[in-house]
Amino acid sequence: MGANLRVVTLNLWGTEAPLDRRLSLALVQLRELAPDVICLQEVRPLDGRSGRTTADFLAEGLGMSAHYAAAVTWDDGAHPKLSAGQEGLAIIAKQIIDTAVLPLPHPRPIDARLLLSAQVATDGSPIWIHTTHLHYRLDDGVAREDQVVAVDEAIRARRTDTSPPQILCGDFNATPDSDEIRFLRGLTTLAGRRTHFQDAWLRTHPSDVGITWSSENRLTRPLRSLDIDRRIDYIFVTSRKKDGRGTIHSCEVALTERDGSDDETSICASDHYAVVADIQVVSNA
Repeated sequence: MGANLRVVTLNLWGTEAPLDRRLSLALVQLRELAPDVICLQEVRPLDGRSGRTTADFLAEGLGMSAHYAAAVTWDDGAHPKLSAGQEGLAIIAKQIIDTAVLPLPHPRPIDARLLLSAQVATDGSPIWIHTTHLHYRLDDGVAREDQVVAVDEAIRARRTDTSPPQILCGDFNATPDSDEIRFLRGLTTLAGRRTHFQDAWLRTHPSDVGITWSSENRLTRPLRSLDIDRRIDYIFVTSRKKDGRGTIHSCEVALTERDGSDDETSICASDHYAVVADIQVVSNA
């Protein structure tokens, strides 16, 4: 593992077809990245309601452990397109020490949101990793604002001046210029409070867009009404420490490769691209 922790975040796109091809491709590409921690959104059980999940499949293939938390469960007829099922978040790591789950504001019958947290072992002190998936509609900005305030409050409750950095990942369904993302970056006030996280992409690519929801990915076609060619998937890190912990050394968009060369038949692993970052977790001292 070393001084840096390699973290990947990916919206796994549920169990949408062709699932076997997508999971196999994701596994191959994740092996190449060799991450220490993977934060996943839109994770579902492989049989619909319980048991082994898509995160478990990836964790087993990588020789790691997965912790899954269900955000919402629905019965037959409750979801407009799916039979009875369940969806949630997962964190995959080599060693998970502790976990926590926080329901976020504005739950809907088939669209509830969580913050899933896991304390993971590193070559330095154990650190808390968090993943979330905010409401998706273009006019859900106020709901997302309340959700990021709740996320910040939960993370701040685990912070002290001497504690290790914390990492927040996920599909925020919001662009960098939105108030909910500007709040996390310390650029605006929400609910009478301020905070500060580093946006890993902007730290290393201050002038590049870094699109994760892309028109070049044909799996986005069913949801083009949500606007394409946006950066909505993020890795955030709490403020850098004087000893170097929390420094972001690299950040890239990942899992962009398709499983073939034919534009009409080849696919990516998900309708989202992943984000990968190398974050210093061991002190320079």
